[in-house]
Amino acid sequence: MKVRFWGVRGSIPTPLSSRQIQSRIAAVVQRMEAHHLESQQSREKFLHDLPPYIMGTVGGNTTCLEVRLSDDTLVIIDAGSGIRELGAALKKREEHIRIYHIFFTHFHWDHLQGLPFFAPQVYDSRCEIHFYSPVPDLRTILGDQMRKPYFPITMDSMNAVLFFHQLKGNSMHLGPAQLSWRKMKHPGSSYSYKIEEESGSFIFSSDTELVEEDFMETRENSAFYRNVDTLIMDSQYTLDEAIEKYDWGHSSYSLAVDFAVAWGMRRLYLFHHEPQYDDKKLRSIEQSARWYLDHQKKSSLEIQSAIEGLEFEI
Repeated sequence: MKVRFWGVRGSIPTPLSSRQIQSRIAAVVQRMEAHHLESQQSREKFLHDLPPYIMGTVGGNTTCLEVRLSDDTLVIIDAGSGIRELGAALKKREEHIRIYHIFFTHFHWDHLQGLPFFAPQVYDSRCEIHFYSPVPDLRTILGDQMRKPYFPITMDSMNAVLFFHQLKGNSMHLGPAQLSWRKMKHPGSSYSYKIEEESGSFIFSSDTELVEEDFMETRENSAFYRNVDTLIMDSQYTLDEAIEKYDWGHSSYSLAVDFAVAWGMRRLYLFHHEPQYDDKKLRSIEQSARWYLDHQKKSSLEIQSAIEGLEFEI
């Protein structure tokens, strides 16, 4: 099972500005010395050694996750602006997938605003797209964002064969995988998803405000959380922000670390990045999360920021 991030920001798309790009160029020039330019090798080493917040970016698109199951079934979680990049990448690779499975955590704008731009897939009559959510009346919810005066065309213009599934109970099978879901604390509610295959499991829990009940050793909690390989967790806030913004529906990076450690998880990706934070700030939060882990608990947990284009395997 392979997982790839296509959108990792929360709330609203956050493209790099001209000023930010200029600032990065200035930072590179400031660090450059004559010996860095002596050869191709020295130039490459200089660039390689630059801080990641100068040479890279976590990305500015909103939530979208691609999951390739072991039989190559394509699962997508959320259709934020990142789904446009996924569609474009599939087209560029000439990867003619005909069946798509799109699951929604919830329906705030940053989680479905990219759906009309998932092209050419949603407009291709040869494609079959299945939409899933525990929330009823899914077709109406998705269609309401594609009508006047909000959007120039309606969902009826999508030529793909569309299916709308309301998830019942708490789990289902899809190809070789078992998918489970669980309601989390968030305004209007949001659902986390757990995908399990023979090779391992992961949980995607965007837009989650962790509460005391999530840490309790109940049978339901243990069945869903215990010993999961990888957790992708909303960690939009610092601890001070989480206290200040109590009940806003998001968690702090420190609470995400505590949660992953408490349930014996092996890897944590900090997700749903604050749109006001630049790459330098987000990298400092990642480092702070590691320091917090080192000083609070003995654990082999691996911590990394979710980055657009990053792929990992389970």
